[in-house]
Amino acid sequence: MALNTLQHALFLLLATLATSYIANAGDPDILTDYIVPPYNYPIDGAFFTFTGMRGILNATTPTFNVTKASMAELPALNGQSVSYAILRYPAGSVNPPHTHPRSAELLFLIQGELEVGFVDTANKLYTQTLQTGDLFVFPKGLVHYQYNTNANCSATAISAFGSANAGTVSVPISVFATGIDDGILAKSFKTDVGTIQKIKAGLKPKP
Repeated sequence: MALNTLQHALFLLLATLATSYIANAGDPDILTDYIVPPYNYPIDGAFFTFTGMRGILNATTPTFNVTKASMAELPALNGQSVSYAILRYPAGSVNPPHTHPRSAELLFLIQGELEVGFVDTANKLYTQTLQTGDLFVFPKGLVHYQYNTNANCSATAISAFGSANAGTVSVPISVFATGIDDGILAKSFKTDVGTIQKIKAGLKPKP
């Protein structure tokens, strides 16, 4: 009896610790104001500044384009649990289904109109048509997309992330352009190898 009680107590302790770990998962807290890079880098105002967005709102792009300000582009973000991206959608363009494994995404549409959507873990699709000035949140880790349905006008959005490195996993690329065997994909999608090869060919970068 005592052994069963001890086992039960240990199970509850482990379950509590696991739940606590999951609840606190994300960018680690830091014990200093900011993290100094390991290389010899001068720490001044320039270290906390990113200039890569200058002029971007007035520029045009022929295809969907993302300009990020994450830890890779701005090392001062390390440990700060924030990052940004500017997303530009030419008329009729799409940001294909993808996920951000380390953060939710809060999208702010500053120009144009977008159809957005995400799929939850019960495979339920949530969609919305956004107008300029609208915000939409994509929950952490869930597959989502954005589509500029307007055939004549471009759209621009700003996305904020609760991680210095949210990560992006493209569904089409991760499934069809990472070397998974054509036969496995054909069985998984209940189609033939020829169809899979056509999809792969369409995802290859144009020369």
